[in-house]
Order: sequence, then structure tokens, then C-alpha cells
Amino acid sequence: MSEYIFKMPDLGEGMVESEISEWFINVGDQVTEEDVVGTMMTDKAAVELSSPVSGKVIKLAGEPGDIVAVGAALVVFETDASVAARIAAPTEEPAPVEDSAVERSPTPKKAGRVATSPAVRRRAKEAGIDLHSVPGTGAGGRITRKDFEAYVGEAGVPRPAAVPSIPTRASAETKEIKVIGLRRIIAERMATASREIPHFTYVEEIDITELEALRKHLNSKNTDPAQRLTPLPFLGLALVRALREFPQCNATYDKDRNILIQHGPVNLGVATQTNDGLKVPVVHNADALSLDQLASEIRRVSEAARNNSITKNELSGSTITITSLGKLGGIVSTPVINQPEVGIIGVNRAVERPVVLNGQVDIRLMMNLSSSFDHRFVDGYDAAAMIQRIREMLEHPAMIFLPE
Repeated sequence: MSEYIFKMPDLGEGMVESEISEWFINVGDQVTEEDVVGTMMTDKAAVELSSPVSGKVIKLAGEPGDIVAVGAALVVFETDASVAARIAAPTEEPAPVEDSAVERSPTPKKAGRVATSPAVRRRAKEAGIDLHSVPGTGAGGRITRKDFEAYVGEAGVPRPAAVPSIPTRASAETKEIKVIGLRRIIAERMATASREIPHFTYVEEIDITELEALRKHLNSKNTDPAQRLTPLPFLGLALVRALREFPQCNATYDKDRNILIQHGPVNLGVATQTNDGLKVPVVHNADALSLDQLASEIRRVSEAARNNSITKNELSGSTITITSLGKLGGIVSTPVINQPEVGIIGVNRAVERPVVLNGQVDIRLMMNLSSSFDHRFVDGYDAAAMIQRIREMLEHPAMIFLPE
């Protein structure tokens, strides 16, 4: 017998280290070549790694949350000497993984390997479901979260009992939760953004009665409920047009070079809540899209972020972000800027309110925009003027579609 050391591969993007997100193996387990051993978290994605050999696990690099440098020992296997020699023969470094939010290890893959996210794989293991029996509708037959949930429902697999919404008494237990993975990255980025950026928040009330009438009219002509318009693409189009007048808001700050970069194209970030935490998928070149195209892209990248099929490219490169809490949007919020951007547009809940209009009290559908800007590069006057321009277009939605 011999020991084989599976070293931490280069995951690309200049990463010199990665965080252990989750192990699917334990010391003492017998592992077959190509079994997924765990996931590593980079700044943008969870990356699945597969075992390059068959053997017994005798050592792991650490626990979830620990950082492992590229080239350091990740897993130590006890295996046949001939197998270890065969695997160790190549001298070249492992190739970086391809551009995808959840990738396989750089080692070659056997045919029939189930493609899915770590979260779905874990849920399948807990439910005792063989993923080979689950039909996948994602790219290349990838099993999405919806695929898995649909299969669970059809197979009649019992779901965990619902937790009572109102507990009879508070739990006496104290639970410690290690901040790891995407949650750690979110925490670090939010802390850095709040610490380094002097946020200036501007809140404006907008009458979207006419916009809502237009949205309902357009949706009445669409027989596919999945393709119906939300207010978000209208706001996106209004923002794109406003940015042509206020290019200083469509910018990113390179703090290492101390350079402010004003972008021509609008790469629209769409803050999306997922089971793993908040992600910001990006609609690239949103300024070149029609209303239907923008709505379709927002739906596509948001769903991809939720089911972990999104690519790294679709999680990077945004120049300004829209964030919305939907029905939980409240009256006002203070959105935190998504570095290295200099502005973020926050959408609050739309509610009917009595409004004085032309000397008469009328019931109108009102919505607040709560937006934050980097006061180092965006003056308060310009920020307010841009939001006022968006307000004008949303209150008179025909202006969104007029030629410039």
C-alpha cells in the first residue's frame, strides 16, 4: 500500500487559496475514483472536486471554513502503490476549472457522472435518493433544484415535518454557527463596503399607477404566466436611459490604481436572494436590450443564481445594481453599494395611498426608490437628479420607449 496526496488544484482567476465549504467524505471512508469529495469556495462560486484515485481516506486538510493554499495537501488517500505511481506520473499542474458557478475537479470524468449542485447532492443523500434516477432539465442534463423537488414530489418521498410558525416557548439551547462559504464572503464584502464607502442615500416617492396599468395591459396579451412582466424590467430600462445623462453613476472604482472607470455599456446587477445567501447575477449590455429581452434575461440569470447553474462570468462585471425586497420592501431602506460600483437602486413595496392630485384626493399606487451612492464620486445633486429622471419616466412610462 502507498499514500497518495491529492493537492489543492488551481481553481483559476488568480486564486492562491480557497475555503473548504463542505466535505462529502470522512476519515476512514473508502472512496472510488471520481467520487465527489467536497466543495471549495472561491470569491464567486462553490467548486466541486472529485477524487483522482480510489482508496481509503486517511487525512483531510481541515474543517469547513478552513483555508487551503493552492498546491497544499487537501486529502491523503491510502491506495495501491501502482495506482499512486500512475497518477503521479504527469508533471504538469492541474488545469484551471472552466467558467461555471459549480464545477468539477480538473481530473477527467467518467461518463454518466450526475451534474448538479452541492446543495442538491446533499439533499439527495439525506433523502436516500439516487440522483441517476432524477431527470435533469438544465444544461447538459444538469439536475436543478426544481428538477429535484419535482422528482421528490412525484416519488412521494416524505418531506421533513413543518416547523410550527409560533413556538410554545423559546429554545433554551445556544447554537454556534460558523460563518463560512458564501455567507463569509457576503459578510466580508458588506463590511468592506460600509467601511470604505461614504454612502449617500436618497429616497424618492414615485406614482406608478400608469406604469402598473401598462404592465397589466401587456401581461393580458401574454398567455404564458412565466413570461409575464414585473416592474423590474421597466425600472431597468428607465435606469439605462437615465445613465446616458448621468454617466458618472455607471462607473466602478479601481482602488488599487485610484482610477474611476466610467462604462459605456450598462451591465446591470440584479440582487437575488438564494438558499445560499444573496447573489448578484449580471445582465451584460442591458442598454442594448428591449423590454421583453431585458425581462427574459433578468428571469434567466436570477433563476440560474438560485439553482447554482450560473457561470462565473454572469456573476461578475456589473456596473450598477438594482436590489428589491419585493413584497417585503417596506417604506424605506439603505442599500449597501456592491463594490466596486458607485451606485445601487433599491426598490421598496408598492402600496395604494391617498394622494392630492390636481386639487382632489385620489387613490394612487405609490412606490419608493431608496438608492445609495458613493459620495466620493457622485455628488448629491447628481444622484438626486438621476433619480428624479427615473421618476419622470416611470410616472409617464411612454417616455421609456420614445426615441432619443
